[in-house]
Amino acid sequence: MKNCVWTLAEQYEGKLKTVSFELLARGRGLADKLGVKLFSILIGPTLEDACLEELILRGADEVIAVQDAELKYFSNESYSAILETLIREYEPEIILAAATSTGRTLMPYTAVRVHAGLTADCTGLDIEDETGCLLQTRPAIGGNIMATIKTPNSRPQMATVRPRSSRPLEKDPGRKGTVIRFSLTDTLPGGGSFPLLKETRTRVTGYRREAAGFANLEEAEVIVAGGRGIKKPENFGILREIAALLGGEVGASRDVVDRTWISYPHQVGLSGKTVSPKLYLAVGISGAIQHLAGIKTSETIVSVNTDPDANIHKLADVAIVGDAFEVLGELKKRLKGMGSKNNNEQY
Repeated sequence: MKNCVWTLAEQYEGKLKTVSFELLARGRGLADKLGVKLFSILIGPTLEDACLEELILRGADEVIAVQDAELKYFSNESYSAILETLIREYEPEIILAAATSTGRTLMPYTAVRVHAGLTADCTGLDIEDETGCLLQTRPAIGGNIMATIKTPNSRPQMATVRPRSSRPLEKDPGRKGTVIRFSLTDTLPGGGSFPLLKETRTRVTGYRREAAGFANLEEAEVIVAGGRGIKKPENFGILREIAALLGGEVGASRDVVDRTWISYPHQVGLSGKTVSPKLYLAVGISGAIQHLAGIKTSETIVSVNTDPDANIHKLADVAIVGDAFEVLGELKKRLKGMGSKNNNEQY
C-alpha cells in the first residue's frame, strides 16, 4: 500500500460532504498518472455502509474508515494523531484534503507531526513527468500571480485543495474496491495501535455556529453576488432579497469586501471562496481574473453590468448590459409574482 494517493473524506451529521467526491476526482487523475492506487480516508463517527461504498463508486480503489463514537466531533489533536498513525502504517506518497475549516486545521498540524511539506489552498494539481513529484499550484501575492510548488525531499506530499474547484466524478456502478474499517481499539496490520483519546489534552463536546456574517457559499446552489457597480453598501439589501427569493446566498467581489461594504465570508474568487452553484448572478462586477477563476465551474452564470466590454460578460452564459437596479427591480417583481421563494429548481 506504499506510494499510493490519499484523499481525506469529510462527513457532517451522518452524510459525506460533496467535497469528499471532488477530491476523489482530483486524486483519480494523479493516481492514474503515477500508476498507483487511490485511497479515501475517513475519520469520524460510524456511517452507513452505503456512504463508504459511494466513495468507491466515485473513484476510490480502497477506503480506510476509522470510526468511533468518540470521534463524533472534530478535534484537531485527536484526528491528527489518528492520521499520523495511518501515515506511518501505510506510507502514502500524496495526501489531499479540502481547504475547508477541517482541512485547513488538520493538515498543517499533521504535516508538522510527520515532517512533511504542505501547500495550502491549491487550485491546480499535476505530476511532474521527470520526477513524479506533485506539482501544486496556488494563488500568491494576493491572487495576482499563480505559484507552482513541489516538495522533492520529504514524504508524504501534502496539499489542501479549494472546494468547488473541480467537479465530482459520476457514480460508476461497475467500480469495485475494498473498504477497511477500524475502531480505535483495533490493532493495525503492521502491529501499530491508535492513540488513547482519553490521554489527549482537549476534548470537544460540540460546536455552535456563529450566525453573524456567515455565508455558506461553497454549498449554495444559487449565489447573487455584488460588486462595485452596486454603488454603496446599503444596496446589498436588494441582493439579499433576490437571494432569499431564489433560496440562495449573497456573494461579493474582493473590491467591495476591501471597502468593508460586506464581510469577508461573502468574498468570491481566488482570494476568497471558489464556488460552483447552479446559478451565479453577478451584479455590478467587472470580472477580474481572480474573480472569474473562482466561479468558472458554475453551471449557469448571469452577468449584469452597464459596460458591454466587461470581462464578466465574456464568461457569462447570459450577459445583460443595463442598469443593475432596473434589472434587479424587474427580477424581484417577477419572482414575487411567481411565488418562487426557495424554489430555485425553476431557474
